Amino acid sequence: MMQSISSAQNPFIKQLQRLGESARERRKAQQALLEGIHLAQTCIDAGTAPQRCILAESAAAHVEIRALLARIDPQCVVQLPDALFGKLFELQAQVGIVLLIDIPAPRPALRDGCAVLLEDIQDPGNVGTILRTAAAAGVDTIYLSPACADCWSPKVLRAAMGAHFGINIVERANLPQVAGDFAGSVIATHLAAAVSLYSLDLTGPVAIVFGNEGQGVSADLLQQVDTRAIIPMSGRTESLNVGAAAAICLFERVRQLAVLQRR
Repeated sequence: MMQSISSAQNPFIKQLQRLGESARERRKAQQALLEGIHLAQTCIDAGTAPQRCILAESAAAHVEIRALLARIDPQCVVQLPDALFGKLFELQAQVGIVLLIDIPAPRPALRDGCAVLLEDIQDPGNVGTILRTAAAAGVDTIYLSPACADCWSPKVLRAAMGAHFGINIVERANLPQVAGDFAGSVIATHLAAAVSLYSLDLTGPVAIVFGNEGQGVSADLLQQVDTRAIIPMSGRTESLNVGAAAAICLFERVRQLAVLQRR
């Protein structure tokens, strides 16, 4: 039976506000909010059952949302008046569906395969873009340092477009330890490197490190790296956006694997 809430003073509504606004609250509760039809579909397709489904009153008539509701336990659905829903979320009421989920526990640390290490990436759009790219490139696990943007914030979730459910995410990781324990090759992009990315063999177990937007990879983490590589650039730009750099590196690996399979 669907529940209805109309008061902004309801404790559940206040909980939703805190989860949407505070990374600390999300870490404390180990919960996150998935806003919109696409994220809700990706979550349910991945087999993740929501704790609550928050629905704007007008959204109940939407064809795709009705199909989603058919796959969700009616007892977890909470319907809000459009005005109240609009105060909580940036979605239009007509497509107003939000899932409250438990943040998945990360799997054990990876010692081979393909991993990405993010050190102090602070822009949520960059973190989300890298997550989306990594999932598309077949990365197994992504490790984020404590100073990275919160992986389960609404901005990162929107930028990642559902990639959270296709990749193992380890937040607040000790990156020098992860790099030191990794059994394969650990590579960091570095502007002062002499080795070209395109000269490296990326087909085996590999971990690729990307550093802070302004400072790059820290000295402590660089000490654990096997190879420092540069992405060759023919233009006058001094550096690339970290999301673009990640896409180039990860899909160079995809290209090399494809060539290897054709031999």
